[in-house]
Amino acid sequence: QVQLVESGGGLVQAGGSLRLSCAASGRTFSIYTMGWFRQAPGKEREFVAAISWVGGYTFSADSAKDRFTISRDIAKNTAYLQMNSLKPEDTAVYYCGAVTRGGGYSRTTDYDSWGQGTQVTVSS
Repeated sequence: QVQLVESGGGLVQAGGSLRLSCAASGRTFSIYTMGWFRQAPGKEREFVAAISWVGGYTFSADSAKDRFTISRDIAKNTAYLQMNSLKPEDTAVYYCGAVTRGGGYSRTTDYDSWGQGTQVTVSS
């Protein structure tokens, strides 16, 4: 099993930036993909971005393209989400997940492990 711990959330003004980190431990050799999702109050958890662990191929939701960048450092077993030009509608709890069975990357059901989440609040 893979354990995940997110960090880097906080309060930022609109137009600002944050970098989220997701540190993986445990059976990290089994990771196919790591992804970021977010969940705003009263809404479902939605896909933000994902990265294939070995190849480094990235996938982003339309809402994240041009503003958010996902990356990973295999040596540190850590994935990152660099978020720029933040908007109030980006306010949510951000979760990272790991896919260890292979397959998809954009649905919550594709993921086997989740972190506890980190709050991002963007003020106007």
